[in-house]
This record gives sequence, C-alpha cells and structure tokens, in this order.
Amino acid sequence: MPSSPHSAAPSALGYLYQSQWPLLELLRRSDERPDAAITLELHDDVAWEEHGTPSELLQIKHHVRKGRSLGDKDIDIWRTIGAWMDTQAVGDSDGPALTIVTTQIASPESAAAALRPRDRDVRRAIELLEVAASESTAEASRVARRRFLDLDPAVRAIFVSRIQLLDAAPGIADLDIDVRRALRWALPRGHEDTFMGLLWAWWHAKAVDLLCGRAHRVSALDVAIVVDDLRDQFTRGNLPTVAPPEEFTPAEEGSYLDRCFVHQLQWVGTPPTLIQMAVIDYYRAFAQTARWVDDSLISVKELETFETRLRDEWKRSYHWALAELPADPDETVKQRAGRQILRQALDRTDIRVRERYSEVFFCRGKHHELADSGRVGWHPDFADRVDTLLRASSK
Repeated sequence: MPSSPHSAAPSALGYLYQSQWPLLELLRRSDERPDAAITLELHDDVAWEEHGTPSELLQIKHHVRKGRSLGDKDIDIWRTIGAWMDTQAVGDSDGPALTIVTTQIASPESAAAALRPRDRDVRRAIELLEVAASESTAEASRVARRRFLDLDPAVRAIFVSRIQLLDAAPGIADLDIDVRRALRWALPRGHEDTFMGLLWAWWHAKAVDLLCGRAHRVSALDVAIVVDDLRDQFTRGNLPTVAPPEEFTPAEEGSYLDRCFVHQLQWVGTPPTLIQMAVIDYYRAFAQTARWVDDSLISVKELETFETRLRDEWKRSYHWALAELPADPDETVKQRAGRQILRQALDRTDIRVRERYSEVFFCRGKHHELADSGRVGWHPDFADRVDTLLRASSK
C-alpha cells in the first residue's frame, strides 16, 4: 500500500539514517583518520573533527525510492549549498571539505557527477551549477540560487572546489549489511546477529548522547574499542551481556511482586529498594539465559552445572546458619539469620557461569531463579513456607 502524501515516515527515516550512517563512516575511514572524531548536528548533519576543528562537513540525504537520479536543479543540491553558505566562509580555501552523501545517483553529465571523488571536474561543475541557478524556476531554491550567483566568481570557484558528492550510498535497509562487511574480520561465526544487535544498541545510545549534548564526539578509536570488547565477549570462557538493565521498565515490576522469590525476600525483611533491585536481576538473568540458549552460546547442561554449584554453596551457608540458631529462636532471630544467608549468596562473585564472565547481576539473578522454584531459600523455615505458598496458589 503506498504511503500517504502526508506521511512522516520519509522524514523519520531520514533522521534515523543520519544517526546510523556515521557508524559506517567511522568503520570505513578509520585507517585514514585514526585520530579524528565525528560529531552529530554540531557543525553540520555530520562532521569530521580534528583537534576541535571541523575538517569535513557532511550533509546526509536519504530517499526511500531507490535509483532516483540527482540533477543540478534538485532541491537537495540547493538546500545543501544554501546551508553551507549560511555557516561557512565560502571563500576560505583552507576551510573544511564539504561532502554530500546521498542515496540518489548523480545524473549523467551533471554538476553532481562532476563533483564525485573520481573524475572530478570542478570547472565543469561550476558552469553547470551557474546554468542551473539561472534557469531553475523552483521557488524553494530561489534564495540559495540567487546567493550562489551573487558570489564573487573567485569565491564561487573556491567554494565549489571544496564540495564533493558521494552518491549511491546504501539506504537505511542496507546499512547493517555494509557495516557487517566492514566488520567481517570481527564477527563471531554463527553469532553475527547477536553481535550486531549489541553494536547497534551501543551506537544508538552514543548517538542519543551526542544529539542531547551529553557527549560531543565519537572517534574511530572509540568504535574500535567497543568492537574489540564485543569480540572478546564471544571468545571461549566468556559470554556477551545481552540483557541490559534499561530493558526492564518500572511498569513491569508489579507483575513480579507475587513471585515466590519476592515472598522469600519479604520473609527475611528485605528492604523494598533491594527487592526492586532483585526483581531487575531476576528479569535480566532469566532473559539472558533464554537468549544465550536460543543463540547456542551456551548449553542447558552448562547452565545446570552452574546452578548446581550455586546451590551447593548456598546449602553450606544455610546449614551453618541453622547450626548457629539458638534452641528456640523467635521470628526476629530467624529473619536476621535469613538475611545473613541471603547476603552471603548474593555477595559471591567467585562462582561464574564462565571463567571470564564476571557480571554479578547474573549470579544474583540466578539465585533468585533458584529461590523462585524453592530450590534455595533464605528464611530458616523457607521450605514449609514455600510449600504453603504453592498449595495456596494452586487452589
């Protein structure tokens, strides 16, 4: 079904493309610009920056329809020229390079075609742009065209000499494919989708930071460090973290409050804030386990071995705590003993599902999973209480 003429989808895709495309740019040109960084919506749509000064400004143009040609009278050309005349000393021969990145294809024998990096012909491009500026009757580009023609010829020549066109750029649907090509040396065999999901999640968060002003730039080195770290997570003895804390929303908390592991925490007087944190750990551990298994990153048997180790250590703590209880403990004493068992379990960082996987939330969340099924507990009388709870819930 064709989209409505008033649909905001093309504009939304354009903004999304502007935020995603720089990752591909950083990967492709990291070798030639190892010390440079990219900014978003600071100097231009995108800009390469060196020592705090823009060295290249990029205008990013996305079009949904593939194969569309770009002519010298097109609004994309003149909007870009107008924007650059607004923000730059156009006659500065030492000014930043000016690059148009577009999914369109430059029309043959056009100024746009003459400004491609290969077979550049700046003099021809100037002539064609002057003709287009004089002959076009488009109201949307009238001001930019008039300002361009009003430039001193020498200034205009310098200005156009700084412009280049990168056409036939991959569309938004193809960006992921091109990023994968650029990272073919790093992608873990059989787990490419998981790796790319983690990389894009990092990049989207970084783009939001840039657009909100919480960060000013991101360098090729920043990307290389993240890629190296992700690649390391897929090596033997390690695992990737695929369930970030922000994935859990506060609105979901209520659906967990009647779970057995929450009751177990309440039975030993756990503060509400710590219960909230436990719910998040439980959710993340559960989600992470499911995704690891689905992606064949870990076997069920390996997980069962890990859970057995956790339960064995809990059993030692639990029975030591029982041995130290007085002959006839009251509820306050029992709760205190239960909190001690709980803290000992949750503070253990030496029991890991893999030797190099050290995220403590996973171990804590797994303890809560075991408590949810009644296989471990904190209160000295937890077994009887769990049995009562399960019988009540089955009625």
